[in-house]
Amino acid sequence: MNAAERLDRTFAALAEPNRRAVIELLRRQPMSAGEIANRLGLSAPALSKHLKTLRASGLVEEARTDFDARVRVYSLRNGSLKALRRWLEDTERLWSMQLSAFKAYVESADANQKEADRS
Repeated sequence: MNAAERLDRTFAALAEPNRRAVIELLRRQPMSAGEIANRLGLSAPALSKHLKTLRASGLVEEARTDFDARVRVYSLRNGSLKALRRWLEDTERLWSMQLSAFKAYVESADANQKEADRS
């Protein structure tokens, strides 16, 4: 999967409010699926669907506990938002440059108009 496809998957995963809520919970600490479902008021099947999408996007990873192999603990994948952060910074930089250039153009056109009005 190339960088653009990974970014598309990240955006698609984060587009759904419940998945963003899962990310917010996991920012604080790893949690089991049951804990996440209880905190968000989601059914187990609904949460399972969201976790599957988050895992496929590379944002979340799962591990089994040593004390009970049936329990899965979910956590944020380290560095998973790096590409998104880079894209946002690049986009913001581009917009800032474009807006600065537009501002300079408008100010120049305004100054030229004032000069023409004086003549």
